[in-house]
Amino acid sequence: MKRLYFRLAVTNLKNNRQFYLPYLLAGMVSTMMFYIMRAIQGSTGIASMRGAGTLSIVLTMGLVIVGICACIFLFYTNSFVMKRRKKELGVYNILGMEKRHIAKVMVWESVILYLFSVCGGLLFGIMFHKLAAMFLYKLTGVSENIPFYISGWGCLQTIELFGILYLLMLFYNFLQVKLANPIALLHGDNVGEREPRAKWILAVSGVLCILAGYYLAVKVQDVIMAVNIFFIAVLLVIAGTYILFISVSIAILKLLKRNKKFYYQTAHFITVSGMLYRMKRNAVGLANICILSTMVLVTISTTVCLYAGLESSLKNNFPADISITLYRDFIPEASEREFLIEQLSIVGKEQGRELTDVLEYTDIVVVTHKEGNRVEHYDNTNDSYNFVDMGMLYLMTRTDYEKYTGRSYDAIPQGSVMVISPILFDEESIVLFGTEYPVAKKMDLSEDLANKGVEGFVNAQQLLYVVVEDDSALMSFIAESEVKYHIEIDIDGTSEEKKMYASAVRELLDGYKAESGFSTRTVTVRAEQHDIYMELNGGFLFLGLFLGSMFLMITVLIIYYKQISEGFEDRERYAIMTKVGMGRNMVKTAINAQVRTVFFLPIAVAVIHLTMAFPMLKVILYMFGLMNTTLFIGCLIATVTVFVMIYFVVFKLTSSSYYKIVYQ
Repeated sequence: MKRLYFRLAVTNLKNNRQFYLPYLLAGMVSTMMFYIMRAIQGSTGIASMRGAGTLSIVLTMGLVIVGICACIFLFYTNSFVMKRRKKELGVYNILGMEKRHIAKVMVWESVILYLFSVCGGLLFGIMFHKLAAMFLYKLTGVSENIPFYISGWGCLQTIELFGILYLLMLFYNFLQVKLANPIALLHGDNVGEREPRAKWILAVSGVLCILAGYYLAVKVQDVIMAVNIFFIAVLLVIAGTYILFISVSIAILKLLKRNKKFYYQTAHFITVSGMLYRMKRNAVGLANICILSTMVLVTISTTVCLYAGLESSLKNNFPADISITLYRDFIPEASEREFLIEQLSIVGKEQGRELTDVLEYTDIVVVTHKEGNRVEHYDNTNDSYNFVDMGMLYLMTRTDYEKYTGRSYDAIPQGSVMVISPILFDEESIVLFGTEYPVAKKMDLSEDLANKGVEGFVNAQQLLYVVVEDDSALMSFIAESEVKYHIEIDIDGTSEEKKMYASAVRELLDGYKAESGFSTRTVTVRAEQHDIYMELNGGFLFLGLFLGSMFLMITVLIIYYKQISEGFEDRERYAIMTKVGMGRNMVKTAINAQVRTVFFLPIAVAVIHLTMAFPMLKVILYMFGLMNTTLFIGCLIATVTVFVMIYFVVFKLTSSSYYKIVYQ
């Protein structure tokens, strides 16, 4: 008897290969991707890399996302397959098979699918794991050899995860069969054919959700604001997208139906009535395609932009080859500054290096809270303050500010200050830590500091540069925070030679510490940061392409199943149309119009979502030091172009399957 159930299961899978082959392929690819990500994330090579902690976090995040997507994806495709199988299972029930016998057949089907999916996925994962690891190493600039190995933990966790997943899907399928009577199973693929009603309140709420999400994305001004509202905006747009396809589309079709001049034309009549007839059921699939398409576009475009703009980010975050900061309790004298610069030059000559440019200046930086024209220390114990209230105050002399910006300014009267901020300071005076100062001049931050990469990093309302005339005026603020003495050096030579010079500078400063009286020092080398950026941005690009590929695969399979399902649903209706006298060419025209409209609607909405998300994504990229808006626009256009081309190819392939079914 067991062999009978097994043979029935094999026969069922063969007879329904049109549905099960893509389902089996999806399971194999999901298994392969999960294993590859787990094997790379747990490899000893990654653990020994510089910056391994950050890259490991990125890969762990990717592993979790791949696991969650695989679960949702396989459950979704399983529901499509079960919907088409209900009629067949109903026939078995009517012919005398009890539900427990059907359950045994389903167990064998699940076992066969699980074994083929997991074994095939692991086989391909083991084969392509080294290639994926080589690609990751190439992106991150690592030149280590990658040995071929099989991850035991990766295999075990993959087998466990997908074993649990297939078991849950089997129980779900049991429940579907158990709760349905034979007649319901026979007509399971025809449920939901009633024309939906327009729900105007829901439609309006959907439009408001999308508009609210767009408003938040467009109005974002800085990174803190973008991070705080990003997920709110995303959730609003996702909710609005589902409502858009479920209710707004139906409401629009109802309005078109009421327009008699438009509706009572043969092509329009068939298209509108056909789309309206079962739009409610198709709407969820269209919304899923739209959201997944948006995820592909956002993920790939941002990670590609981060990687392509790596050098630009480095120059924004680290404008000089070598950046030195000495923390002191007093403002250094001019003679001391000259002596230190001379010593740095001597160290360079000893190594055959030449200092091509040197910028040195002093400032006092205070973490503050600004309210109106009053600026006070930020008190993290104050319950009335939150993270958004935190700002930065930079205090500098006019001479040092001129060095910093490369511009000249008129003398500032004693007792007065010059205020520079992203949002023009419109007060006549400013109160700094309880003392009021007249404002001699107000300037917009973009006029002086846009090239310094300051914009977008902090709360625009809370960032201030306050400039005084000389050291004596700056001395009055020493009690508020440490003095920072900055030296920024550009030097000739290769990256390795610059790193060697930086090591010599560190030794010089450590020996000079007791003499100069600075408490601590930092030496930042752009060449060293380049390696860290390569690992981080390369890891993000690898994850973006990896996840983008998975989202694209999910999108393609949903489209395929949607086309197949619609083909079987539409076949009867279009057969009736031809039988009652409608010309075959007219039917084909109506089919083409409906398929094209339904198919390209999600990608059109996804592109609109991406366009409206542009301001928020641009500001979030500021957090990584990427200020090159032109580059980001280019990456967006390139990503959208490639994706639309792939989408069109998928349309041609899946629509041909749809037409074959309908024209049978």
